[in-house]
Amino acid sequence: MPLRKVDDPPKIPKTRKKKAESVLKAIPAPKPDKVEYICKLYFKYDKTEKKQYLIIRVETAAYFTSFKYEITYDLIEKENDIYIIITGLKARMDLVPEVGPASCELRKDIVEGNIKINLAKQDGAINGAECKLDFNNRKIELIKEFMPPKKNNRVFSKFEVDNDNFSFAD
Repeated sequence: MPLRKVDDPPKIPKTRKKKAESVLKAIPAPKPDKVEYICKLYFKYDKTEKKQYLIIRVETAAYFTSFKYEITYDLIEKENDIYIIITGLKARMDLVPEVGPASCELRKDIVEGNIKINLAKQDGAINGAECKLDFNNRKIELIKEFMPPKKNNRVFSKFEVDNDNFSFAD
């Protein structure tokens, strides 16, 4: 007895990706505070473009030994507020394995004044920092770190100014 001919192949459901706005509204599960990410801020001069940028570098606190990973993220910008939603890790296709943290870098055009950087995880936890950018004096000042008022919000990141990586056009 022959098998019947299939007209349409079966449809395989795709995994749903959370939208960035829904992550900001989500309520995280109660967990203890643990620093998982470090957000570093510094100015960097790009010699090829001959332009100065603000670099926001997000790294994991944990080091990986077998593979080098990149942090994948979504970005929402509202005036002087920057929301970085961490969506996961992706293995880089390097031939030589490296030891180090997973990381990502955001290059932003320099804006004088105060900016707020908010780091959000997929479960809905949000941490933030307010920074004062003073490009003329070549200074970034971390005014405060904060957590938006949200049920079960927790500390999972810390923010710092990375003075060792500053570079300027001379």
